[in-house]
Amino acid sequence: MQLTRFELYQQVCNRPLSKVAPELGISGTALAAICKGYQVPYPGSGYWTRISLGLPAELPALPEAPDEIIEITPSTQKPRSKRAPEEGSARKTRRAAKPHRPARHPLLFGVEEHLRKTREVKEGEFLRPYKRILPDLISSETALHRALAIANDLYLALDEQGYRVHIAQAGGDLHRIHVKEQEVERKDRKYGCYHSGSIWAPDRPTVFYVDTVPIGLALTEMTERVTMRYLNGDYHREDSRFIRSAKSWQLTHSWTTEQDMPCGRFRVIAYSPKKGVDWSVSWQETEQEALGTLIPKIVETLKAAKDNVQRLMDAEDVAAAKRKKEREEEWERYLRQEDARKTAQALADSQQQLAEIIERWGKAMTVERFFADAEERLKCTNDGGRQRLEERLALAKAMMGNADPLDFIENWVAPEERHRSKFI
Repeated sequence: MQLTRFELYQQVCNRPLSKVAPELGISGTALAAICKGYQVPYPGSGYWTRISLGLPAELPALPEAPDEIIEITPSTQKPRSKRAPEEGSARKTRRAAKPHRPARHPLLFGVEEHLRKTREVKEGEFLRPYKRILPDLISSETALHRALAIANDLYLALDEQGYRVHIAQAGGDLHRIHVKEQEVERKDRKYGCYHSGSIWAPDRPTVFYVDTVPIGLALTEMTERVTMRYLNGDYHREDSRFIRSAKSWQLTHSWTTEQDMPCGRFRVIAYSPKKGVDWSVSWQETEQEALGTLIPKIVETLKAAKDNVQRLMDAEDVAAAKRKKEREEEWERYLRQEDARKTAQALADSQQQLAEIIERWGKAMTVERFFADAEERLKCTNDGGRQRLEERLALAKAMMGNADPLDFIENWVAPEERHRSKFI
């Protein structure tokens, strides 16, 4: 089937991917990948939830790009050719002996080298690599090979089910949760020399999609509470060979403390990377059961969790829309209160200015009447002193200046000129 970018954009904006994909003969995941490859945005699950509730929702705009033809091929199974019984049984035997699975997941290529380029850490502590865009994998140096093996088996098992494990894109709305490293959860935390050591974490979560539902993955080595002895300027495990081989006199001025240290056992955490969705599940190995044996169970559990996570995401979208509406209403109330305050302040300032103008006007009128009376009296004086008085009066008027009362009104600012209300 052939579609233009605009036609595909119209279809995915009119109905969810899960409705459009079957009509095109492909899965929702494949349709999402096609949209991403051709820069065709589509609304998420929250958009359809808001539409079903009658709430306003915005569609993503179609970015500018050439309106090329998109070829969509239905994913149909190819018919198998008939083989002779002997040939089929031989091929079946060879497939069983050599399964079609890559030795290393593409996401883990070169990861070990980056993890070993680490900041300085104490012996036995977690690696702290400089690179921050890596798979969500936390391990000590001694357990690194086993951590990579567990991650590889888990990622490949998910890939076989059609779930591509990858690092989330930058600038998206997917976030990594805080991963607890203690094997047995305690009230206090004593990781690091001063019980406040930081553990490295990637900047972006490692995720995969079940249809359109994102699920985050994290693999961490767990810690156990052990006794550490201070000797020769550093702390060492009490059960280490270095401490056990020390002489008794060397331990005379040493002391012990408790500290959380990596134990070599791992935990897998699956969680919802969508902000506000509180869903997570974890599996951890014990001395009796290795984590690798739990991988099939992990994959099946994550497949079955799709509906539950989708329901929580939809509920969070509704709650987020409600919180946004409450924030907008609160902001509207604040703007109205601030507008009323500014209106009242403008009225008070105008009244104050007018009172000052009236007072100045009264003084100006007194001065004006004074000079008018002086000029009238000057007319009744004799000729000998009149010229001198006229000169004195002119000097006095020049000193006082021209105080026109109407200039005061010209400079007065009315309340509406100070602030014009937006809500009246």
